[in-house]
Order: sequence, then structure tokens, then C-alpha cells
Amino acid sequence: MRGGVSFVSDDGSTYLFGFVDGCPWRQMCINKQAHQDCTDILSSEKYLLMLWQDRVECRDIQKLCTGAATGDLTWTRQLKNGEKQCTALPLIPGGYVTTTPPFYKPLSPQLRARKLALGSEHAVLLSCDLTVYSWGSGRHGQLGHGGVEDEAEPRIVEALHGLAMAEVAAGGWHSVSSSASGDLYVWGWNESGQLGLPAKSCSEEKQRKTSWQKGLSGKVTPSLGDANNRVIKSANKKADGDDSNVFISIQSFPALLDLPEESEVSKVSCGSRHSAVITREGNLFTWGWGNYGQLGHGQTNSSDLPRLVEYFVQNRLSVLDVVCGTWNTFVFAQQEEF
Repeated sequence: MRGGVSFVSDDGSTYLFGFVDGCPWRQMCINKQAHQDCTDILSSEKYLLMLWQDRVECRDIQKLCTGAATGDLTWTRQLKNGEKQCTALPLIPGGYVTTTPPFYKPLSPQLRARKLALGSEHAVLLSCDLTVYSWGSGRHGQLGHGGVEDEAEPRIVEALHGLAMAEVAAGGWHSVSSSASGDLYVWGWNESGQLGLPAKSCSEEKQRKTSWQKGLSGKVTPSLGDANNRVIKSANKKADGDDSNVFISIQSFPALLDLPEESEVSKVSCGSRHSAVITREGNLFTWGWGNYGQLGHGQTNSSDLPRLVEYFVQNRLSVLDVVCGTWNTFVFAQQEEF
């Protein structure tokens, strides 16, 4: 569902709207069934996975949206009586689901999963004992094991072992995790600055913008908030000398990333090539690829520096949750109390 949105309402109804095969279509509501409310959904460009009280279903989005009378149900799995209901997809009893065939994949019974995040080609799991595991494709360092090899089975991210981790998120080809104490760790592909580490593409974009500004006015005007959005990149420090030309394309080990004013992180989310975090103060920071305005800074520039989304501060809104789509960002916020 390219450019689309899907969500579940409080009454268990599922709403879809967006594009199918590049064509816009009207909002659709899949009504709940009696006593079988849909509790969670997971969607891609082609498939919609729906978690019910007694089953998991996969539906073909194109057939749903074009009004096909039959054939939209692609796959289903019944949940056994007594199986503990999972809090959120992609986890289901006994394993997890993906939006590509064969849809269901088992997990070892010894691996007690608390949260699972799926990237384009990899998975990151947080266990009940607050340990991070990863597996899948590692060609962009997104597994965090120090190399670019693939892993067929879940493997502990050793660099984080012994630290109590609280959140995990997987982007297209990068990963983000936060600890129980609010520290932020990043690893994987950094082509668009999605790790918050120096990226060549962001430097070149900034140089082009600077040259354009010089051509207009003969001088450069600093962008709003530059002075307040500097980030200490502890994985990229050099002992001495100028590191202005050091860029990171792949970070294969988890790197500690400090936010401005030593803010502590409470929630994390990743899009295809951008990242977002919420601090314990209710502020939202975003960075990475911004060509579709997904960073929320009022422009379409990319950024390899985590930047405060000032809209919520200016409107006295406290951010409670954030979910990154592939090329967009959804935020839940509420008015601050005085």
C-alpha cells in the first residue's frame, strides 16, 4: 500500500486509505465482526495482516480496495484455545508474521519475546529479559554483530548484552534501540543520515543549499535551531585532528548517540531511511531522509543530526507516541496541562 495508511479504531474497526498501484482510492472501513474485534494490523504495499481474538488473517489489499467479491483472503492461521494473546503484531503465539509469503515463521519456545520489529530484510527482537536479538540480512550492518554477514536464526547483539534495553525499532536497513535508562543506540545503513551519524549525502545537500544561498544574497544565513541541535556522536570521535570529512556509510556495531541537552529516550521508531524518538519530557526528535517532509521540520531537507520537531513545542503539545511509516511519520500528542 504505497503511500497509504491503515489503523484500528477503539471499536475494533479497521480503516484503510491511500494508494494502490499508484492510484488513489477512497477510505475503506472493514467493519468488526460480533465479539471478534480486530486488535492489531500490519500492512505493506500488497498485504494487510489482521489479528483477531481467535485467528490471524492476511488479505490482498488490491482486491480489497478494488471491490473484488472474493479472493481477498490470502492466508489465515487459527489461534488455539488458551493461547496467550499477544499485545501487538508481528508477534503471535508461537512465532511471528511478516507481510511476505509464507507469512508465518516460528520462534524457539526458549526465546520469550517481548517486542519484535521488522525491517525490509531483517528483524530485531527484544526478549522478556530485556536482551536484544537480530537476524536476517546483514549486508548493511543492520544486525549489529560487527560484520555484514546474514544470520538465519536470532542472535544476541553482543555489544548490548548486559544492558537492560527497553525499546527496539527496525528501519529499511538500520536499527535503533533505547535502554531502560534512556540511552539511544543506532546501527546499520547511514546513507541518508538515518543513524544520526555524519553522512556524505547530507553534507553534499548542505553544500548545495549553501551555494544557492550565497548566490542569492552573497552571504549564508544559519538555519533555525542549528545551535541547539548539535549531537555528540560518541562512536565517531577522533583522537585529534579535523574529522569534518569523516563520513559513515555503514555502522555495523551499535553506536551510542547522544541527543541535545542529554535528553533521555522513552520511545523509538524507524521509517525506511529516517528515525524518530520521543524523550521523557515529551519532545520529538527526527533525522534521516526528509525528501517527503517526513521529518516534520517544515522543509524537505535530509539531516544527519537529530533535530527537535519545534511544531509540538510551539503549540504546547506533549508527544506520547510516534510511528514511522516507510516515507511518513504519525504522531500522537496531547495538550500540555498548566
